[in-house]
Amino acid sequence: SGPLKDMDFSVQEGGGPRILHQFTLEPPAVSFRMSGEKAGIIGIGQKTGILYINGSLDWETKQVHKLQVESLDESGNVVKGPYAVTIYVEDINDNPPEFNKTRYFGVVRQNSRPGKPFMYVHATDRDDPTTPHAQLSYSILHHFPNPYEEMLFQIDSATGAISPSKTGSYYLDPQKQDTFTLVVSVKDMAGMTTNAFTSSVDVIILVRESLWKAPPIIHIRENSTRAHPVNISKVQSNEPDAIYDIFEKEKLPRLPFSISKNGDIYVTEPLDREEKDTYTFFVISKDNKGELVDKPLQIHVIVEDINDNPPVCQEDLTVIEVQENEMGGSNIGAVLATDRDKEDTLNSRLRFKIQSQEPEFPTNNLFYIQQDTGNLHLTGRSLSKRDSAKYSLKVLVSDPAFQTICDVEVHVIDINDQIPIFEKSDYKSVIVAENIPIGTVILEIQATDGDEPATGSSLIVYQVKEGDPNNTFIIETDSETNQGFVKINKALDFETMPVYNLVINATNPEPLVPSVQYNSSSLTTFKVFVKNVDEPPVFLKPIYKTEVSEDIPVNTLVMTVEGYDPEGDSVRVSKIVLKEVQGKYAEYLARWKILFLTEVLSSSRRWMCDNVAQKSKAFLILHLRDVNDNRPQLATDYPAFFCYPVSGGERTLIQATDADEQLFYPKFTFSLADEMNTRNNWEISKFNATHAYLSPKHANFEEKEYNVPIILNDNGDPPLENKVNLKGILC
Repeated sequence: SGPLKDMDFSVQEGGGPRILHQFTLEPPAVSFRMSGEKAGIIGIGQKTGILYINGSLDWETKQVHKLQVESLDESGNVVKGPYAVTIYVEDINDNPPEFNKTRYFGVVRQNSRPGKPFMYVHATDRDDPTTPHAQLSYSILHHFPNPYEEMLFQIDSATGAISPSKTGSYYLDPQKQDTFTLVVSVKDMAGMTTNAFTSSVDVIILVRESLWKAPPIIHIRENSTRAHPVNISKVQSNEPDAIYDIFEKEKLPRLPFSISKNGDIYVTEPLDREEKDTYTFFVISKDNKGELVDKPLQIHVIVEDINDNPPVCQEDLTVIEVQENEMGGSNIGAVLATDRDKEDTLNSRLRFKIQSQEPEFPTNNLFYIQQDTGNLHLTGRSLSKRDSAKYSLKVLVSDPAFQTICDVEVHVIDINDQIPIFEKSDYKSVIVAENIPIGTVILEIQATDGDEPATGSSLIVYQVKEGDPNNTFIIETDSETNQGFVKINKALDFETMPVYNLVINATNPEPLVPSVQYNSSSLTTFKVFVKNVDEPPVFLKPIYKTEVSEDIPVNTLVMTVEGYDPEGDSVRVSKIVLKEVQGKYAEYLARWKILFLTEVLSSSRRWMCDNVAQKSKAFLILHLRDVNDNRPQLATDYPAFFCYPVSGGERTLIQATDADEQLFYPKFTFSLADEMNTRNNWEISKFNATHAYLSPKHANFEEKEYNVPIILNDNGDPPLENKVNLKGILC
């Protein structure tokens, strides 16, 4: 209660009658009067001044009630006022959410992007939107049918957007199930309490085939004369606002295709099948953020052939040789031509026809050509060189649209009716040393042939027919003179073959006519005597290798070398004993593994295999394995400086080294010698595998120089320790 004044009240809706306030009278006032938005239930006691509500307020009907109150005297005159009294109605959660439709229908495409909405549901709540009473949350209660463990659809709890889940994007298929029913629930209070109001609605979803499909193989005729670009196909994404693009599968100088914003695919220029007969590229769809909307589609284009290439003669001039005695009807050769149009089509089918022959034959043509193969035949008779040594033919080669002339010359050649005849039937003998170089000419031979010169009928080929089982000799022919040169083809060996009795024949590369045969006139003989040469002894191996440890004892046998003499003489083979290593080798043995390479010759540093008159040499490779025989040391002997007064953070970095192979010191261990003075004044801490920090413990130094004894361990096999002194100087 209190005197009359402006007042505001907050009253929760519903709840029934209640008293809000009591105004007190101040003389000469004897009563109160109220006016304004009383809604039929708000009043004030005239004498008592009690402000009351005789019923329930409704926020959804009216959120604010504005009233005026004044006090009156006995005559009805206003003593005070009017004062403003405002009643604010507070909302309570007394309205359930309501969907704006009794049933929803939606369409989703197969392979639609997961999380991309294809429809929305919408509900409203009459409660105060600024409070949780009207904050709505959507969810899917049921999913009919639900063939998988996970739901095929999902809903945004805040917006009501329905989209395929990842499972749905993969499995939705109208061929398997084309209709689904979802029961969608909406709750107020943001769905956070069990007392929230709930409503539900059925959502019918129809599954349709994906619009995003690769078109069938596209066929384009080459060398099109239409104005370009030309539309050749179209793609369409499941999302209407998708952005289309093309990228290459092959790395081409240019890709003659483009795509419009509507998904229309164009060829941008005429194509040439002979340049490239197929194209493969990808079409992609993206959203406005550049993210892929669908999987890339692979597009195949086949360029169809047209007959736009004439036949081409394989040779500018085709030359065919025919022997005089060739029988009528014989196949004497072929005219070869090609066509760049598509193989195995009528566009590249070639036909052959003899258009003319020079010189002409009085009675009939001498030649016939097979129209589909180009094979050239003699007609009914053999050719004679006396009639003409050469015939010129013009062969017409045609496809269904083009014609080409191919020039052919037929050369009539002498028949091979003469055999080669040696000028000598026996070339006696030659004497050669067994060490004669390969390729040396040891004899020149000569045969003649009465057939037409510079033809296969007169060219002579020499071969060793007998007496050379291992092809030790080879015979080369001078094609201009038909002279033969007998050469050494493989190394001679007196001990294996001291004498060769050779029989050589002479033949032609062109077959003889049936009535003529080679005879003894085409054969010759000679002997080759191999002269013995005193050869040096031979090692069984050109290189001897072995491996020993560097700590091998003196006088240890490390390897044995063996040799023999080709003539059968006795040889001396040295056994190699590592006695000592002096000079620079001593340093190598002490520090690293070395490749010990020496010639096997003589003296204390060479090893020999000899039979007094002859000596041979081989190579020895001695590989030394390192052992852990060097104790670790400090890298330098410089002093460690610490300036007075010494603070707690001062330290110096020390390094350990080891002369052994890297294998034996991957890690060093650093420690202080077990001496009272040392451990009281110094401390050491490891930095890495080869370094450590040394630092003083305190500043109470009396001397200017200190020797700090440090124990180094190389952790090798076996491990080696070393006690070293590091000088410390106080500056």
